[in-house]
Amino acid sequence: MNIQIRKCHGSGNDFLLIDEISSQYHFSEKDRQNLAIALCDRKSLLGADGILFTMNSDHADAKMRVFNADGSEASMCGNGLRCVGRYVCELLQKDEIAIETMKATLLVSKAEPIFNEIPTYCVEISPVLFSLSALPMNMDKNHLINEKIVELSDQLLFSAVAVPNPHLISFVDKDVLRANTQETIAKYVNGPNPLFPDGVNVSFVKELEKGEIFVRTYERGVGFTNACGTAMSSSSLISCLLSMNEFESSIEVYNNGGKVRCVVHKLEDQYKIDLIGNATYIYDAEIKLDRLNPELFQLIHQSSFDEQKYYEELETYANKRIEKVLLG
Repeated sequence: MNIQIRKCHGSGNDFLLIDEISSQYHFSEKDRQNLAIALCDRKSLLGADGILFTMNSDHADAKMRVFNADGSEASMCGNGLRCVGRYVCELLQKDEIAIETMKATLLVSKAEPIFNEIPTYCVEISPVLFSLSALPMNMDKNHLINEKIVELSDQLLFSAVAVPNPHLISFVDKDVLRANTQETIAKYVNGPNPLFPDGVNVSFVKELEKGEIFVRTYERGVGFTNACGTAMSSSSLISCLLSMNEFESSIEVYNNGGKVRCVVHKLEDQYKIDLIGNATYIYDAEIKLDRLNPELFQLIHQSSFDEQKYYEELETYANKRIEKVLLG
């Protein structure tokens, strides 16, 4: 069969978008898993952090399903949602839409560029769940905000939140960022362990100054990634809970892939986060494959967009800002 693919990225977190709204594809659950493993392999002709299956929805403008490079399905992906949101907005010729995800229907809207001419979209990140059972995390308490986990470190403080992807977050100094502590912890909690039976995304965060943070994430099912949208949103939320930043104010969130902007809203006893950032198209491609052996796919043709050059300007700006603070 032949499949049309759009390569795109949010903050350098790159995806292969497959449109099931305009095309008559019929994928089984096993097909989706196998396609993610085969097409996202960095040694293949494509390579990506995951596949965004964009589908019809019974109650929203569209539905998004996200499969990681290892074939596992993610309940949400903030960077991917921006890409799907842009695609569906353009497909339906709307500036605001609702996208059905695994656990919530979320709003996406076109936004003012965060940098020069970059296509920018705002996505809603919710629900926000602090109960450890929501991650799930096995610990003798209901929630965890800026506390030690002795099994992981006798020095670092951790916070846990699900949005609904599970996140473990620690604010650290630049010396800890330079060490291999994060990788050691992340590999442990994403392997056989007594704390996180389903694994967890692990983010180390450095406060740059008021209204600015740097987030580096080891993503469950992916490994270290340029950026994780729900991790950056969760880290922004925790920074407000720890009084580093303010609710209802813009937070510039730098990452290895560039930067985004987050706004954390407190609604009585609930929270909602706006994740605002790029949705950049890289290329369109057509591939031919056999469902039984998708790893043997053939690239029929590929045509590039010219948007990446604008994003590279943001990357340069962000890298200089990060280097100045973290290496200075």
